[in-house]
Amino acid sequence: MTDSDVLSVDPTAWVSPDARIHPSQRGTRIVIGAHTQVYDYVVIRAVGGTGDIVIGEHCYINPHCVLYSGSGIRFGDYVLIGPHCSIVPANHGIARTDEVIRKQGFMPSRGGVVIEDDVWLGAHCVVLDGTHIESGAVIAAGSVVSGRITGKAVWGGNPCRLIRPR
Repeated sequence: MTDSDVLSVDPTAWVSPDARIHPSQRGTRIVIGAHTQVYDYVVIRAVGGTGDIVIGEHCYINPHCVLYSGSGIRFGDYVLIGPHCSIVPANHGIARTDEVIRKQGFMPSRGGVVIEDDVWLGAHCVVLDGTHIESGAVIAAGSVVSGRITGKAVWGGNPCRLIRPR
């Protein structure tokens, strides 16, 4: 398996030389769509599961974001990710107290993360496994996001809740 089998960056996309993309050793794909921009100190890493990371067209991933493949991440088009956001669709197993957490592996998937078209995540958001954000949603800075987020609305907080329609 070569890097080109697991990493595909559209020729019109721009990835900062200071971003870090760690392709999978197990076949998980990382796909970055046309005209997408990945800024300084972003980390995109195939880890914690077998899900792909597929980023659509015209997306912006601002500095210091972390995307781990886990159970999979799928962005639509025109997705804006503010700085310092974490999207990690994986959870460590913690049930056993006779074994250190690091050796317990991962919990079953909650379905990965789907972020539809035209979504804006403000700075410092955390998006958890099983989250589905519908088109046109805005997530306020510092939110912890899980579950289904309806589109064309502003959401925020911890836990993330509906603030108002757009």
